[in-house]
Order: sequence, then structure tokens, then C-alpha cells
Amino acid sequence: MNTPIISKSLAYSVPLYVQIAEGLINQIESGDLAVGERLPPERELSEKLGVNRMTLRRALQILKMHGLIHKIHGVGTFVAESKIDRQMNTVFRFTLGMQKRGFIPGSKLISLEQRAIDTALSRDLGVAVSSLAYHILRLRTINQEPVLIESYTIPKLLFPDLDHYDLESRSIYEVMENEYGTRIIHARQIFEPVLASEFEAELLLIEIGAPLMMEKRISFDQDNRPVEYGKDRYRGDRFRFVAEATPFDF
Repeated sequence: MNTPIISKSLAYSVPLYVQIAEGLINQIESGDLAVGERLPPERELSEKLGVNRMTLRRALQILKMHGLIHKIHGVGTFVAESKIDRQMNTVFRFTLGMQKRGFIPGSKLISLEQRAIDTALSRDLGVAVSSLAYHILRLRTINQEPVLIESYTIPKLLFPDLDHYDLESRSIYEVMENEYGTRIIHARQIFEPVLASEFEAELLLIEIGAPLMMEKRISFDQDNRPVEYGKDRYRGDRFRFVAEATPFDF
């Protein structure tokens, strides 16, 4: 005897604070609330929306987590700057990309060390286990605001004396091209959301646990040779990640 399949239709109601948040997000995305505009005080805004202040605060917390607003203590809450689009299907060059968008890019060298490559990285980079690599950590800024932590592992065999160059003021990819004749042509990239550690939060001037997007990549040169392993962390409130999709057959 076959047991009949019983289907249930469950009705869910969207919480009021989520509805309020979505309404405010729509106003920001449409431009009704402009970048830099100050939101009304909580009391005024809650009365205008017809909700209590606790509900409003929960809604504003969603906007804050999305990087759409920021609060200046003693001054008020403001609409944050628009996020920067980061194309996921291209090799991203921070310096050139930010200059094209009208920003002033900068960098601060946090550390530069020589370390032995472990087994996993030796396979990815096609070099011997325990061979030396440069491990470079840099903080990137736009208009002096920290927005990105870059981490590079680059085989010393391929780029001897890389540490002799000014890697704080020069693009690493530019140094590779002009000093070693190596151009990054393509990369295998993985993106995943993470939360800021205490160290990352301190560098990026954000709260511990704030959302970041981590990019792991292996970059290849014009001879299809792996030349760099990267692990970068982007501030989630300053970047959004864009990919183009094409139809495919199942």
C-alpha cells in the first residue's frame, strides 16, 4: 500500500524590523537617501515609521551590517559611501583599479619575511618543499582609508631579490612586469565570506567580527606558470563582488 504524500503550505510573516530595513535599503539604493545624508534622530524616525525604537534599532543594525550606514558618536547616523564593485571574473589590480575610479590608492608594508614553503603550497606553486618564498603582508588604502589586507606568497627562485624593491609605494605586479618580465595573465580564485579577527579589525579600523570577503588565488604568468599565492581580505562595507553569468544546459 502506497503512503500518500502530504504537502503543507506554511505561511511566514516577515518580521517588522526586516520590513523597515528593506524599506530603508530601497531608499538608499534609489538615491532618496543620499550618500552622506544624516538620518533623523531615532525618536523622530521611529515616530515617522510608526514603530518603537527597539524595532528601529534592529532594522538599523541590518543596514550597519550591510555597510550602508555608519554612526558617528555624538553626531548622528549617516548614509555610507557607495560600495566599490569588484569584478570576480577578472584579475584585480588594486592600484590601477582605484585610480580609474578616481580614488587615491596607498599601501603600508606590514611585514616582509622569507619562509620555507610547505607541502600544499609547493604543489600549488610548482616549487620544491622547503624552498624559500617571500611572504608579504600589506595594508591597502583609498583616500587614506584602510580597505584591504593583501597577503602574498611569492617563490624566491622566480623573483630573486624581490625584497630589494620598494614594495610599499610600488605595485607588486608592476615590479614583476618591469623588473622580471613576468606578467600576470590569469588566476584561479576562490571567494568566501569571513569575520574580521582582532588583528584584521585593528588594521582595517573596523569592529572585531565585522564582515570581510576573503579571496584566495593562484596567479599564472604568460607561460602559464604559477607565480603567486594570494589571500586578501576586503572590507565588506566598502566592496561588493560582481560576477557575470551565462545560461547553460543542465
